Amino acid sequence: MEKSIARLKDISRELQLLTHSIALLGWDQETYMPPAAAEERADQLSLLEGMLHEKATNPEIGELLAHAGADGENPGGNTSLPEEDGGLVRAMFRDFGRRIKLTKDLVMRMAKQTSIGQQIWAEARKRNEFSLFAPELEKILSLTLEKAECLGYSEHVYDALLDEYEPWMKTSAAEAVFSSLKPRLVKILDKIRGARQVDDSFLLKNYPREKQEAFGRAVISDLGWDVKRGRLDQSTHPFTTTLGKDDVRLTTRYNENFFKTGIFGIIHECGHGLYELGFSDSIKGTALADGTSLGIHESQSRMWENVIGRSMAFWEHYFPVLASCFPENLSGVTPERFYRAVNKVEPSFIRVEADEVTYSLHIILRFTLETRMVTGKIPVRDLPEAWNSLFQELLGIRPSSDFDGVLQDVHWSMGGIGYFPTYSLGNLYGAQFYRALKKTLPDAEKLIAGGDFKPLLSWLRENIHRHGRIYTADELCRKVTGESLNPDYFISYLEDKFSKVYEF
Repeated sequence: MEKSIARLKDISRELQLLTHSIALLGWDQETYMPPAAAEERADQLSLLEGMLHEKATNPEIGELLAHAGADGENPGGNTSLPEEDGGLVRAMFRDFGRRIKLTKDLVMRMAKQTSIGQQIWAEARKRNEFSLFAPELEKILSLTLEKAECLGYSEHVYDALLDEYEPWMKTSAAEAVFSSLKPRLVKILDKIRGARQVDDSFLLKNYPREKQEAFGRAVISDLGWDVKRGRLDQSTHPFTTTLGKDDVRLTTRYNENFFKTGIFGIIHECGHGLYELGFSDSIKGTALADGTSLGIHESQSRMWENVIGRSMAFWEHYFPVLASCFPENLSGVTPERFYRAVNKVEPSFIRVEADEVTYSLHIILRFTLETRMVTGKIPVRDLPEAWNSLFQELLGIRPSSDFDGVLQDVHWSMGGIGYFPTYSLGNLYGAQFYRALKKTLPDAEKLIAGGDFKPLLSWLRENIHRHGRIYTADELCRKVTGESLNPDYFISYLEDKFSKVYEF
């Protein structure tokens, strides 16, 4: 048993090294790679993904897992295993079980097509031409459906795709969450529409990128970001990727005429990065050193970005610093007025810039389109019109361009169909976790207002980050909060916050 576990750990570390090497090529592709290198980069990624698949489906892994007692009824192996070893066995049993259902050829074709697709998506977005990207998306969708059939599903083809990002969640469960959220969000939005509106005009002035970046770097340093273990760069679409146990890369984008884009993108990605850097030393470099689900991962980014980063306490501390950076734009603006401005609720086109109330409506739109797309109810060529019509129905406004509509997200180009629901789940988990945090740190707002984030990060590291994939999302949620995911906490958080911002 001990020899089997030791060998599994060695194999897991080798797989992680190869995964991080692939991630390095992907990060470079989205940040510094010259455009002419796209074709060979696709071949490089395809080759390495094929090598990873071959190594990750070695029959030896199945034999070692069997020796450890893992099977369909007991994926964590022998019950005598220490908790961490049992977690590793369960994670590797799940990964191995999914990978052996896929062929090396399919994995390589998907890697190559998504690498090409991401480059063409970026160009199509720049040129505001969905027709340029549509043929590539059709190929990606075809490969995605081929993958879903290989993985198998019991209820809905989308189950196989959602499961990749939110393990063990079914499409029906996601639909139930969204069906519950939608009317409650609309109710809050209706109250806000009837209240005195917030003036955020001073956020639409010119904020030079260099100053935004300097301010953002200072903020995340205070939050606990370690520049010796990570970087911050620019990309077409913000993302975080891990290239090693001490090498996590953040990216963001800036809009010089809309201040919120840069700073909240930086804080959001920092939340992801802090999670990745917070795994315990004993699991670093293994299959356990990853978010247990993307919903949990998003809970960290959304909590730092919104619950903390858009709080009054946060801007009591940072507004004087920001005002000194941009005195022309913020002269006469008070911290309270600034707080209200960064929390302005207004239907808008870009998901990553959406307020907390309307954000999940953006996700419901994408979830609806994806489930229809994978069942053939919406052909790829009809996506722009379907997007615009559903946007009008959900948010009351209609995109006038592909740039603001169907081309705004990178996820489909990278083969991430099934990813979007995790963003809303992250909002729910984040609110529930923060409520638990405040039971231990009842003076959390005072700490934030004083610029002391160490106790908050320490709590997150101890209760969430260090565990990685040892627990499932539900197990972790119950361990931290005493109950399974409960959307009521998020709705209560929104009602309490925005009734004060909008005085209703």
